[in-house]
Amino acid sequence: MTRVLVVEDDPQLVRALVIDLQARHYGVDAAPDGATALRLAAARQPDVVLLDLGLPDLDGVDVIKGIRGWSRVPILVLSARQASDEKVSALDAGADDYITKPFSMDELLARLRAAVRRTEDIPLVPETTLVTTEHFTLDLLAKKAVRDGRDIRLTPTEWHLLEILVTNRGRLVSQKQLLREVWGASQSNKTNYLRVYMAQLRRKLETDPSRPRHLITKPGMGYRFEG
Repeated sequence: MTRVLVVEDDPQLVRALVIDLQARHYGVDAAPDGATALRLAAARQPDVVLLDLGLPDLDGVDVIKGIRGWSRVPILVLSARQASDEKVSALDAGADDYITKPFSMDELLARLRAAVRRTEDIPLVPETTLVTTEHFTLDLLAKKAVRDGRDIRLTPTEWHLLEILVTNRGRLVSQKQLLREVWGASQSNKTNYLRVYMAQLRRKLETDPSRPRHLITKPGMGYRFEG
């Protein structure tokens, strides 16, 4: 059974989420504040976390950072905050997805399923498990990135994107293919997801993110890894 930790201080929304998730055979734990969320995350080891940013004791970004200190569990932010800097802060802290309230339950469930799928091991051919460029090295099996001698933390979603691009090194991967494989078929038109995550990857890996040498965009078509 997939276990979900819901971190939300609105009791009506918590009740609705618990009912809907349990009806679909998910195990559910709920936390009304950040401190409880961190305790339950450690004790219950959920498969995915649904997290509101506006908690009564801690900012949700601090909860993300707390969980990321020891776990790679997928974290989906559920928030009424729509400003782009709020989204970037959550993604920078280690969130895997950002869903703006109000949202449909069908969309939430699709993104939850996609997040859980991304945690499954992806079989890779041996020669593609270690990628070395002039400035960074990627160990896809160990999920380790090193740039200029320093460890770089990448989120599970960022790793999934990299794995697809690296295993197709030198070949263009279409936007639709990336969206379908990483976020699910229902999200195959959400090209803004790719823009956000590719910008994040360039910022973390490229020497000059504005003039990338390895993570190449073909406008309107897709992305290619050169290494």
